[in-house]
Amino acid sequence: MAVRRKWWITALLVLAALLGVLAWHSTGLSAQARAGAAYGARIGCSCRYVEGRSMGSCQQDKEPGMAMVRLTDLPEEKAVKASVPLLASRTAHFRPGWGCLLDPVG
Repeated sequence: MAVRRKWWITALLVLAALLGVLAWHSTGLSAQARAGAAYGARIGCSCRYVEGRSMGSCQQDKEPGMAMVRLTDLPEEKAVKASVPLLASRTAHFRPGWGCLLDPVG
């Protein structure tokens, strides 16, 4: 019984430490997710609708460290949505004469 109690106490302390670290870095993590989603949407849209490349090819344009950014082609809207799961998403639409523009944050 004592061993089981020590295990639970250790597990709770580790969980509390992880939550503390996450809370400490959440502002920076959130800002990085928003920036990554915006960059991904803009670059993905330009690759797909300005250059006319496939989405598979456009995935290779992501910078190192952007593994969490997911690109989704929205062909009926001529847009690309980029998202970081649970943290951020942005969409960029192709506008003739203007290229790809990010939708306003709202």
